[in-house]
Amino acid sequence: MIDVHCHLNFNKFADDYDEVIKSAFDAGVTKIINVGTQISSSKKAVELSKQYDNLYAIVGVHPHHADKLTEGHPEHSKGPPSLIENSWDSSASPQNDNNDWLQQLESLAHNPKVIGVGECGIDYFSYISNGVVDPALQKKIFIEQIELSHKLKLPLQIHNRHAGADIIEILKSHRHLLQDPPGMFHCFAGDRDTLKSALKMGFYIGFDGNITYKGLAPGETVELKELATLTPLDRIVVETDSPFLTPIPYRGQRNEPKYAIIVARFIAELKQTSFEKLVEQIDKNVYTLFKRLEHS
Repeated sequence: MIDVHCHLNFNKFADDYDEVIKSAFDAGVTKIINVGTQISSSKKAVELSKQYDNLYAIVGVHPHHADKLTEGHPEHSKGPPSLIENSWDSSASPQNDNNDWLQQLESLAHNPKVIGVGECGIDYFSYISNGVVDPALQKKIFIEQIELSHKLKLPLQIHNRHAGADIIEILKSHRHLLQDPPGMFHCFAGDRDTLKSALKMGFYIGFDGNITYKGLAPGETVELKELATLTPLDRIVVETDSPFLTPIPYRGQRNEPKYAIIVARFIAELKQTSFEKLVEQIDKNVYTLFKRLEHS
């Protein structure tokens, strides 16, 4: 059982990450993939990966941080990213960019415990504290990370919220840069066409604790349960997005990697298969997707 996406590098785990990691391994999680959202958290993910044999890292810039690429901006520690609102110029240049963020990501990615580039992508959801980062800038930063993944021969881990059509368009126009397999959509949400296009291009699909919630998320038109039903078993991966999206019955509490097991059990029931068979297939999927991940 592998948690392919969490944020143990966030402030919510600053005081007890060691206990949380060991608790997940004791519960039956065999590997954990810790994901960066900007330079600072990507560095932290790499540093944590060095401390545990079965902890790995993915490095990248989240679309909410596309206009804040210098170090020192506080990491969001709960709920949606809490970032200051900025204005953008027509050149779509990152505000206060020190022009070496991409080089810093590349340097981090040379560590053997780094297995992918992300989470990167586009997000058009308007958060109260942040609004929407300039779409042109989001696209620019996303494309540059696609180019980096090609250069490094690492798969992408993609963040999409209300931006499926634009993400698919960018991926199609840069298909010559994608790996085989190209990567995964983290915490998948969207419409059937986005799912169909992602699968056709070879992407894997990640589902999280919010699949256990009833109803639709704000702005969505298709329930996650239906999207999971439409996704073949050999293309599903399971994640937690800890500390966010805690599955029922622990919703409202901090999420942890050990709850990936709850998500897997829910999907197994949804797909009318055994938990054991689902986990076996998911593990195969993860090792196929992340070629740097070591078998154990």
